[in-house]
Amino acid sequence: MLAPLNLAAQFNVDRLIINGRSALYYEDYVLAIQHFNRAISAKPYLYEPWFYRGVAKYYLDDFYGAEQDCSEAINLNPYINNMYELRGLCRIRQRKYEEAISDYDIAIHNDSSAQNFWFNRMLCRFELKQYDQAQLDLDTIIQHWSQNARAYSIKAQIFMLQKDTTQAATWLNKGLEIDPYDAEGWMTAANISLARAQWGDAERQLSEAIRLRPKMVSNYVNRALARLNTNNLRGAMADYDRAIEIDPNNFLAHYNRGLLRVQVGDDNRAIDDFDFILQMEPGNLMATYNRAVLHHKTGNLRAAITDYTAVINQYPNFWIGLKNRAECYRRLGMVNQAEMDEFRIFKAQMDKHIGIQPRWTAAQRRATRKKSEIDMNKYNQIVVADEETVEHEFKYDSPYRGRVQDRDVGTEYQPMYLLAYTKYNNVVKSYLAFDSAVDEFNQKNKPLHTLFLTCNPSQLDENTSKGYFTLVDTLSAKIDASHDMTDTRNLLLQRAVAHTALQNLDDAVADLNTLLSIDSTCTVAYWQRGVCLSMMIPVVAQGMDIHMMQQRVIDNFSQALTLSPQNAYLYYNRANVHAARGDYQKAIDDYDKAVELNASLPEAYLNRGLSYANMGDKQQAVKDFSTAGQLGVYGAYNLIKQYSK
Repeated sequence: MLAPLNLAAQFNVDRLIINGRSALYYEDYVLAIQHFNRAISAKPYLYEPWFYRGVAKYYLDDFYGAEQDCSEAINLNPYINNMYELRGLCRIRQRKYEEAISDYDIAIHNDSSAQNFWFNRMLCRFELKQYDQAQLDLDTIIQHWSQNARAYSIKAQIFMLQKDTTQAATWLNKGLEIDPYDAEGWMTAANISLARAQWGDAERQLSEAIRLRPKMVSNYVNRALARLNTNNLRGAMADYDRAIEIDPNNFLAHYNRGLLRVQVGDDNRAIDDFDFILQMEPGNLMATYNRAVLHHKTGNLRAAITDYTAVINQYPNFWIGLKNRAECYRRLGMVNQAEMDEFRIFKAQMDKHIGIQPRWTAAQRRATRKKSEIDMNKYNQIVVADEETVEHEFKYDSPYRGRVQDRDVGTEYQPMYLLAYTKYNNVVKSYLAFDSAVDEFNQKNKPLHTLFLTCNPSQLDENTSKGYFTLVDTLSAKIDASHDMTDTRNLLLQRAVAHTALQNLDDAVADLNTLLSIDSTCTVAYWQRGVCLSMMIPVVAQGMDIHMMQQRVIDNFSQALTLSPQNAYLYYNRANVHAARGDYQKAIDDYDKAVELNASLPEAYLNRGLSYANMGDKQQAVKDFSTAGQLGVYGAYNLIKQYSK
């Protein structure tokens, strides 16, 4: 008697894990955690829910929680390499590089053919300044994966840090030959050029790095330095402005822009920059003195005296500061204080001439100081970072996560339309996607919650997902109590939609199968079942015939179109499946029919454009992207830029 109960329990936990993995794939991380929580409560000795919950936490930036879950999973099953990889990455995000190296040591011992393991361990050693060991890892990477351009550029960076610019340039050139689109390579090349004072080369290399990675603040700050040294003050100012636009709290950009504004006579706005610096670092005496000089020039003498005094208190023998403060005192009529400062100068430097600081000469413009260097005689020199670094990206290719968030906007096909409890919303515009069959269901059956059509259902937070679980329980109770087949059919559809939102795709399909056994003419049931089956493909298709599963999806949409031949959304959905199979001409034919029936369907234009692009017709693709962008899919403009080159 107990055996069936045990089988049911195992089945339920397996189902929870599958549902959680489905939520992971579609980036519903909060919902995924809820599914794995239930699985862990039922069977805490299974390693999979612990590990998958760690994956979800990682993508929510909960690196500590993800590390703890991975550790628990490893205790339960120490033979799965992916768990060491993820725990290592979680430790990296917490700067626990030594512990991360120990994880990658185990992973490499178990599988030495995984490039990511070698690469991330090498970067950990780089961060720990273990350059010799990092070079050994790089040698292995280059030996086995000779086309990895990043390995060459990082090898060049290490040689740079070891003051061997010749070797650095040699390795860097090899890397850029392999991959001229490696942003890190161009940044390293620029650092070499800056170290050699080859300003023109540095500006060109940094411009290429900025083109490839436009959000990297250090590139703009360094290019501004190169432009200053070629007397391109306008370009340098533009770079500092852009750096601050990306990172409003960037110290170097604010400080150097303040100095540059002094040079072009924009004193009041230079004061604004030094005000900002002193809010960040109230004890920064170099910025304090620069602001004192500016207050002095603009006539705010009391503020200038306050700043001069702060500097002189720290450097009592800073003669030019004493002289300037004395001048401020005299202009305010404070003769006694002025004479005291002047006497200190006279007594200590009777024979030394003190002059007013002139404008920058060419030599002074090229002079720089390190950020940590404190020398009041260098108060007006451009500041550079104490150590030039290139930001590295650690690799993690997760098989459990679907669409990568860092991917360029708009490079994927837009998803299918399905029934949901939330309205369509693509951020740019919101409208009611209308279909007569869905509207008829809402009008005649008065569901507990109104059904809508959408292709971009919102991710569920904890409260919303709990609401859906409650809705499923409520509908289940009503179905159990129902004795009317029509009511049962309507309740099954509602529960299937709720299961879809919760990524319980097997349960959704089961409800729709039951519904169609009651009413084989229900268009929306074929429609929703087709969408659910398509969503299951990436999650459960390992080892299965994907084309067969895709054909099942097409059959469902085709059956729905037989019942509702004027439905643009069904043509659009079926076109998406054709495109996924690589049948681009069939996809285009269905997209044509979709826009013929609904000329305001932006996703159809964008996806048709992608199909044209995949067939090599970039001109027609750009036309469709233009229409899609006009109708509100903003990612289309990114595609226009790509395909117009």
